[in-house]
Amino acid sequence: MQIDIINALIPGLIVGILFGLVLQRGRFCMYSAFRDPLMLKEYKLLWAVFLAILIEMVGFAIMHYFGIIALNPKPLVWGAQILGGFIFGIGMGFAGGCASGTTYRVGEGMMGSLVALIGLAIGAYLAKFGVLAAWVAQLQTDTRINFPDDTALTLGGEYNWMLMLGIGIVGLALMFWKLVLPAMKTETISISEIFKKGWPWWLSGIVIGLIGMIAFVSSAAAGRNYPLGITAGWLGILNFFVTGGTTTIGWLSWMVIGIVIGALIFSFYAGEWKIRIPKDPKKIVLQFIGGLMMGTGAVMAMGCNIGNILSGWPQLSVGSIVTGVFIILGAWVITYILFMRDE
Repeated sequence: MQIDIINALIPGLIVGILFGLVLQRGRFCMYSAFRDPLMLKEYKLLWAVFLAILIEMVGFAIMHYFGIIALNPKPLVWGAQILGGFIFGIGMGFAGGCASGTTYRVGEGMMGSLVALIGLAIGAYLAKFGVLAAWVAQLQTDTRINFPDDTALTLGGEYNWMLMLGIGIVGLALMFWKLVLPAMKTETISISEIFKKGWPWWLSGIVIGLIGMIAFVSSAAAGRNYPLGITAGWLGILNFFVTGGTTTIGWLSWMVIGIVIGALIFSFYAGEWKIRIPKDPKKIVLQFIGGLMMGTGAVMAMGCNIGNILSGWPQLSVGSIVTGVFIILGAWVITYILFMRDE
């Protein structure tokens, strides 16, 4: 096996460690972001998600204009993206976290999240290379809409980068005016506390947006040309072992390894690292099932919550928007079933 140390291993680990820092310090999990408004009428994590997307939108547009990156929207396979997104959203509820939330919590010592992560990798493998692969591939083929020009895969067409820039600038102006600047007056954090205390939502959103921009440039140098993702990274690691080391561990796989390392380092430094095992065996089983569903749904929909919502929405990718909507719907349905039905 050849390892691309310069373009894949070192940059992937660095981006992953930085991502692990902000995920762990910001308690950033998209399942919580989608669940909390429904259950608790709490919107801070959701605002962090949108803030990161808007920052990436502006950054991606500018970098595309100057030729630093090439926008790379996902294909539109509407049937697979609707079904896969919904399955992924349901799986988040059973697993107790999204793909990124599950990953960073493994670094914190949460064994239930490790079980969910194992399920995610297995589910992704079954959908990509295993017993479900032929059916998933056929569903993607049957529901794929082919366009003569890839610009049709985005909301803005050939002027997509300009639409991204416009939406991003206006959205950021409104968010800073209405939400970020008022929050900065009450939710502060000093440099000395940056590795010790939880981050306010606006700091998490800003840093994640910047990391997404760095990730796009870094992954392009490694030949991937796409921003952040999670599921495909763990799938690559599992496939490496299944094939006996004949495949390559790429940039994204090193990145997800970096997330675990980063979360471990910074949770340990903050005195929060601890091995935690769910007391109820049923919870572990549910988390494994949730992981299986997330992995299967992510491959079916050509990306998880990070690959579609955090990385695809800033590019105004139609396929990612479809997937993201159904991920959210799935998350809401399972939240109602698990936590709200008896209220």
